[in-house]
Amino acid sequence: MTDESGDRPGGRPERPLPARRQPDDIVPARPVERFTAPRQTRAIGGLTTERAAKIVRQSGDARWVAFLGLVIVALFVLVYYFYELGTPILNTTPRMEAQDQLQQVTSVERGYNLYEANCARCHGPNGEGGIGPVLNDQAKLFQHLNEQYIHNVLTVGGRYVCGNPKSLMPVWADTNGGPLNYIQIDDLIAFIRAPSTQEYEKRSAELNEPVLDASGKIETFKGWRDVDFKPDPSATPVPDCHTGDVGAATPAPAASLGPDATVVDLVAQGVAFDKKELTVPAGQAFGINFDNQDPPGLPHNVEIRKEDGTVIDDPATIDGGVKTTYTYDALTAGTYTFICKVHPIPAMTGTLTVK
Repeated sequence: MTDESGDRPGGRPERPLPARRQPDDIVPARPVERFTAPRQTRAIGGLTTERAAKIVRQSGDARWVAFLGLVIVALFVLVYYFYELGTPILNTTPRMEAQDQLQQVTSVERGYNLYEANCARCHGPNGEGGIGPVLNDQAKLFQHLNEQYIHNVLTVGGRYVCGNPKSLMPVWADTNGGPLNYIQIDDLIAFIRAPSTQEYEKRSAELNEPVLDASGKIETFKGWRDVDFKPDPSATPVPDCHTGDVGAATPAPAASLGPDATVVDLVAQGVAFDKKELTVPAGQAFGINFDNQDPPGLPHNVEIRKEDGTVIDDPATIDGGVKTTYTYDALTAGTYTFICKVHPIPAMTGTLTVK
């Protein structure tokens, strides 16, 4: 029997060759698809082409949305920056500064009501003075009536000014027994120091609503302080306890009167002249013995004016408790007015007849 494995090296059996087939016996093979799995399983990651394209489009849209969001945020920050700090080109007011100005206006308007209710009866409705000293004098407002000084006077009272224990100026701060709290004190100071360049609305103290006049318009007021005021170079600073002309230069010596000159007497007391009629000769210098019997801190003078209001002679004021003799140049015959320039009220106005 023959060993079918033969004698091939390695002892491996010889593989039989396939039997030849005649061409007629070969059955044509049916074409077989390379991939037979469903389409969705053939795409990378299990996604179809349409789905992958949609994801790409969505990703692009998301990038645009993010970009637009970034642009909007950047524009918002830019606009808010200029809103806070102001736009240099348009010269707009920064928000914080605008709010500060608005609060200042509100403070001045509240201070107006406080002044009218508590201070006007002594210092006059417009700070022109009366029982109390003048407040609207520009020389005073320039530096003398500063915030700290007014605060001290309102806290301590009139004795802070001249050390006068009999001063009629009361204590106003509630920290020292007065009726006003610290906010009201600040509002009152804001009103006294308010600039004359700005107009403010009068408001009801109860409702804080604008006050309307008979025609339906809102009533307004202006501050007293002239922001452009500069004192005369020869003027001396107003002292805390002052006498004489407020903040003015030292007046020149008055001309002396002859022994035959006419000198009339005039007394100021209770913010009023004791005489309403004075008579002096025409063509001659004359004098007025003026006695200010009002309390210290209440200055007066005797100013001479023409009937049309033109000032002819404006002597220096004297403080309460002081006497002086005013000397005036000769006047032509006619009727003139003598008046206190500090308190130009009917009680301190009279007629000077020159004949």
